[in-house]
Amino acid sequence: MSNSPTAGLARIFALGILTAAGACSRQEAPPPTAPAPAPAVQPTAPVVEVNPGLSPELAARLVRPHSPVMGPAQAPVTITEFLDPACEGCAAFSPIVKQIQLLYPEEVRVVVRYAAFHQGSDEAVRLLDAARQQGKFEPVLEALFERQQEWASHHAPNIEVAWKIAGESGLNLKRARRDARTPQADKVLRQDGEDVVELKVERTPTFFVNGRSLTSFGPQPLLDLVKQEVEKSKAVIP
Repeated sequence: MSNSPTAGLARIFALGILTAAGACSRQEAPPPTAPAPAPAVQPTAPVVEVNPGLSPELAARLVRPHSPVMGPAQAPVTITEFLDPACEGCAAFSPIVKQIQLLYPEEVRVVVRYAAFHQGSDEAVRLLDAARQQGKFEPVLEALFERQQEWASHHAPNIEVAWKIAGESGLNLKRARRDARTPQADKVLRQDGEDVVELKVERTPTFFVNGRSLTSFGPQPLLDLVKQEVEKSKAVIP
């Protein structure tokens, strides 16, 4: 069986994992529903309808100096993902985003922004920002997603369990707990919260690709838009 990124995407889509998770809204995450079968797909010619790019003023809100960046800093295509660490849909989308990065290792970077819609998610964001300062953002986020059911109850989140998971992922907890209570951490929460409002982010995950948003929710529209932007970037290279 092929282990290529394209084959990996097809296997993930075929599992229908996102059908079960859906997306989380500001009010509350919807209860999971039974997964429905989904056909395997390949990255084909873009057919997704997309919104035009944001205005320059709004586009400037997509990336902040504190935003974690995964992938080449100078990549021509930027996926900005607004996520909530307690959101099931965000956890389900994580392998999709990784496979897209494997498919376009030099062309795509991912910028993470926070939309702390769930109870307790603001504390998880503080944890993640502290992990970023130690260069541990990716492994800690991955661990929080993988073990989400252990800590991320919508009504009674157990943030101490989240801290324990982060420590097991290599985070220096003593330093991280200190960094999580600084004015810088307050600023991250405040700035991302303001940008969520101005960009009209109503659910997680929400994606922008080079400032363009999807008009339909799902992995295939995201993949198609990324492919479209990658091809556009290559067209302008002399």
